[in-house]
Amino acid sequence: MRETEPKVIDDLLALAPIEAGKLGHHTVLDTEGARVIVLAFEQGHVLKEHRAPRALLLQALDGHLRVTAAGETVDLRPGGLVHLPPSMPHAVEAVADSRLSLTLLGG
Repeated sequence: MRETEPKVIDDLLALAPIEAGKLGHHTVLDTEGARVIVLAFEQGHVLKEHRAPRALLLQALDGHLRVTAAGETVDLRPGGLVHLPPSMPHAVEAVADSRLSLTLLGG
């Protein structure tokens, strides 16, 4: 079924509060071809190395994150974007309280 209406989200940060002691996981859009999740990290939280079956786009909404993939480490700040192909092992560390927009591509 094809979608016929635009999907609008006014404020991703409001949908993803940072909570002490846990990683927030907020699906903000699930549509044909893409799923968008906002991960809310408390400073110091580490998402250990893992893989995703779909290609990913990672974009910092606020804060400072460190992404490690394919032997490279990238400091990701607001305005930066990282693309990961399917099944690439990666890890994410929150250098500061941060929120990460994670887009899973394809369906």
